[in-house]
Amino acid sequence: MLSRSDSAVSHNCDPGVLKKSIEDHLQALLPEPESHDVVSLAMRESVMAPGKRIRPLLMLLTAHDLGFRGPKHTLLDLACAVEMIHTASLVLDDMPCMDNADMRRGLPTTHKKFGESVAILAAIGLLSKAFGLASASPELAGESRAQVVSELSGAVGVQGLVLGQFRDLSEGRSACSTESILDTNHLKTGILFSAMLQIIAIVSGSGDVTRQKLREFALDFGQAFQLMDDLCDSHATTGKDPHQDAGKSTLVNVLGKDAAYKKLHEHIQSADRHLTVAHLQGNAIRQFMHAWVENITAMNTPIMKIA
Repeated sequence: MLSRSDSAVSHNCDPGVLKKSIEDHLQALLPEPESHDVVSLAMRESVMAPGKRIRPLLMLLTAHDLGFRGPKHTLLDLACAVEMIHTASLVLDDMPCMDNADMRRGLPTTHKKFGESVAILAAIGLLSKAFGLASASPELAGESRAQVVSELSGAVGVQGLVLGQFRDLSEGRSACSTESILDTNHLKTGILFSAMLQIIAIVSGSGDVTRQKLREFALDFGQAFQLMDDLCDSHATTGKDPHQDAGKSTLVNVLGKDAAYKKLHEHIQSADRHLTVAHLQGNAIRQFMHAWVENITAMNTPIMKIA
């Protein structure tokens, strides 16, 4: 029997409905802890802070477009695992030894509320929980589970998010070429998008052409996403500390806002072309992406809470 969140995923690809199913599933995976369990409380509050849930939403929409027919709670487990990984990266990114941020998603950062030691342990706890979800699904064949874990491990590790964060910290205030900035942006953002869509392709039994085109789509969408994040840096309504990128080698600072907006739309157009030839059974990803861009344009300012 499907749970309520399973039914929502089965019969509806409306982002609002899917986001509610993701929130419900996260609540169930991270229940209210005992009052003395501060680390578990920090894990729960960092994940449940209000966010756009772009990554898990995109995973569920991709599953729809690929015609996924497996158990829906498996999809939700995988989507929530990626959201936990993303949140863990934000907790660490905000630490005093890194970006030293005070606000995230409109709330005090985890280390500000719970202390640095608890924040580090909460991030480790979220990563452990995420990999446990990815590796423990009984509905997936052993080979598929191994591939899923491998994709996540590669995205998080020293050739993925870890390297991207190191490069951002060590090279961010040095003069960098456009190519170097694009490489760092891919490691910081695009590589997790790529891994999570590959995971959905794996569990959906997609062919090589579809997987390659989804990988190329993710690379472009990840670059567009990071550009939008950089364009929003000076605004106080993103839920994050403003001006975190002041003095850093971002594409916005190197090229200027007009050129950055042009590159943003170029990446969106390229991402759209990849979807056109990806042999998808639906159009939910494209609709979601273009609604995202139209929302930015309609607001007439680069303000969007995308963390």
